[in-house]
Amino acid sequence: MATSVPKVSSRWHSPRLGTEVLAARWGHAGTPVLLFATAGGDAEECERFHMMKVLGDLLEAGRCRVYSVDSVASRTWISADHKGPYKAWFQNRWDEFLVHELVPAIRTDCGDPAATPIAAGASLGAFQALGAVCRHPDLFQKGLCMSGTYDFARWMDGAHTLDYHYASPLHFVPRLPEGPQLRALRSRFVLLASGDGAYEAPWESWWVADALGRQGVPNRVDIWKGYRHDWTTWREMLPKYLAEQL
Repeated sequence: MATSVPKVSSRWHSPRLGTEVLAARWGHAGTPVLLFATAGGDAEECERFHMMKVLGDLLEAGRCRVYSVDSVASRTWISADHKGPYKAWFQNRWDEFLVHELVPAIRTDCGDPAATPIAAGASLGAFQALGAVCRHPDLFQKGLCMSGTYDFARWMDGAHTLDYHYASPLHFVPRLPEGPQLRALRSRFVLLASGDGAYEAPWESWWVADALGRQGVPNRVDIWKGYRHDWTTWREMLPKYLAEQL
């Protein structure tokens, strides 16, 4: 297992988010994996919590390269400074950033204008990974969602706006009409992994699985008995699932 994987980083001002963002990449070749940070995390959070160490063999072998970016949208969700409707509105600005800034940057870095990353994440990052695949199955090939929180109504102050509807896979996927987006989504795969220990909410993974399954979207729920909501869990999950799915 590698203990140190070189990192390349880039920082730019996003006009869609109205702030500066940092993106980082580990690895030199292979399938791109966009690893969304947890609620308050930044682009380098995964490195500080030793995720790159446990992914070292996959990275060194050139099976994948991992990208991460500051958790701008998820930070807004948990902030006490904004009301729910603003948070949902900002989530959709984040989606525009993802489509028009981050994915094109990943494709340029890979030297492949058609690269389709795997979306992955833990905790609130799992919500972002799920949303990326469900909203843009043309851009993302799979979702690896760990210890996910998917029902964000708790942060909506009782409102259910159109912004929230289109930001929340639990709400918009069941109502997707037959058409290009749903057809493309049915060709993708979502893995929903959760512990059943402290601070986990495995029932939310089952809610998502039901919403996806009713629309014919391939998915799988894995419950890790005795595992808690923590990096020690995710450091076991992600290498296993990437090795399986790459």
